[in-house]
Amino acid sequence: MKQEIDFIKFNPTQNMTVLVKTDHPAETYPHIAAQIMSYDNVYAEQVGFIGGSVKPEAAARLEMAGGEFCGNACMALAAFIASENKRVSAEFTEIALEVSGTDQLIRCQVKKQQNEYFCQVTMPLPEQIERRTVKYEGIDMEIVIVRYREFIHIVIEVEAFDEPIRKRAQALARLLGLTLGDKLIGILLYNSQSEELAPLIFVPQLDSLIWERGCGSGTASVGAYLAWSRQRKIVQHIKQPGGAIKVMAEWNEAEVKQITIEGSVGIVAQGKAFIDA
Repeated sequence: MKQEIDFIKFNPTQNMTVLVKTDHPAETYPHIAAQIMSYDNVYAEQVGFIGGSVKPEAAARLEMAGGEFCGNACMALAAFIASENKRVSAEFTEIALEVSGTDQLIRCQVKKQQNEYFCQVTMPLPEQIERRTVKYEGIDMEIVIVRYREFIHIVIEVEAFDEPIRKRAQALARLLGLTLGDKLIGILLYNSQSEELAPLIFVPQLDSLIWERGCGSGTASVGAYLAWSRQRKIVQHIKQPGGAIKVMAEWNEAEVKQITIEGSVGIVAQGKAFIDA
């Protein structure tokens, strides 16, 4: 028997995102997401579920299928809310969201630009940033750990995005997923010379391991890392396979004080998906 799912599909920097409008029990999220993400269904890199918010100042709640946090999905939901409310003025409209993976209210500034929505999102701040040298597969690797409440990003500076380093990143992501218990593991390969990022995202609950074409939270973590390592404010366009995402990371004395990312979101499809119940 097929189950009917109301969905909207978005394009935030080619990080194809599906948000589900219909209500479903939380325990079914991984099953629904796995089918929607598959090549023979709607096809996307991630799936979130739109729900009602608890905090009165929040317009909605976004629950990602694996309970993780996702910056691009925040942009997508903010763009959808703006489109539904016909907020198409040339000025920014602020939309606050409750989002899985963080207890911070996420504030999004949205305005329509031609057929897309331009978004600025204030991102969660990392709880800790530290540099470590680890021995992995017989090789000494220098990594930077950017830790959040429910997810972790590992920044690894590289000179090239070759196949051996990609395979090493995939194995490391799965190993950390088994040992750490976080809802999301991100391995962020970053070339500081070209300002390019190759983001690998692993969501253990979904067994989803994807080289994303654009990663909002990964961009924020790279910005936090750069501000922390250089001990100054960072404003930078981080180039990714799907396009660039701008990050602004404020630095104050000994810590990162605020991180904002900017990007564009297109609404590319809306309708019904049919999955195995």
